[in-house]
Amino acid sequence: MDRETAWGILCEFTESESLRKHALAVEACVAAYARHYGADETQWTVTALLHDFDYEMHPNPPDHPMLGEPILAARGVSEEIRRAILSHANYSGVPRVSLLERALFACDELAGFLTAVALVKPGKSIAEVDVRGVRKKLKDKAFARSVSRADIENGARELGVDLDEHIGFCIQAMRDRASELGL
Repeated sequence: MDRETAWGILCEFTESESLRKHALAVEACVAAYARHYGADETQWTVTALLHDFDYEMHPNPPDHPMLGEPILAARGVSEEIRRAILSHANYSGVPRVSLLERALFACDELAGFLTAVALVKPGKSIAEVDVRGVRKKLKDKAFARSVSRADIENGARELGVDLDEHIGFCIQAMRDRASELGL
């Protein structure tokens, strides 16, 4: 599957502009890691774009992403991509074993958090976001309270990268696509 097809599926099932932008932010981070690790960037991009495609239909666990997986299978999405999408939900019972699975999990919550940090900056820009400021916001439990700090920390750990390096890496990945992300 190519990026254009994945984007079409995402847009077919996702009306929310903010949820589409979340998928793009996760894609920016995951694709940057694919380049970093010399992995299949198209496969990683498709995975990132589709990871929450069913969220509007099934916003509650355990329905998301379990009920979306058969839709993706019917659309010809590979088992490896579907497995990575299932594994990004801690409650799915699908362990994260591949580098793709660990990267998706590591980038999902962090991309959302970085977006939230950018949106409270005066210029609402990812260019204004730095690692130190993100770490400070992570300690503020009232800020973006729906974002799991444990998932952010565990994601970096599972990926085998230092949390500060991971934050910085994802900030840069999102800066590279700032206009597309509206940041």
